[in-house]
Amino acid sequence: MVNGGLWNLLKRVHRDERGAVSLETILIVGAIAIPILIFLIRVGWPRVRAFFNQGLSDLEQGAINAQQ
Repeated sequence: MVNGGLWNLLKRVHRDERGAVSLETILIVGAIAIPILIFLIRVGWPRVRAFFNQGLSDLEQGAINAQQ
């Protein structure tokens, strides 16, 4: 009887499609997000780094001017 109950549980879990819908949604979101992230890293990161370095340079220059 234990094996029959386990078998019925496995059949119910196998028929349940809620997890499949969630998995499909995750795969679709990933398929959209990964190319966007790759584009942002390849194109946007050099601009972000340049902006950050310019801000650091301005801050250092401001500190030097404040000391004088």
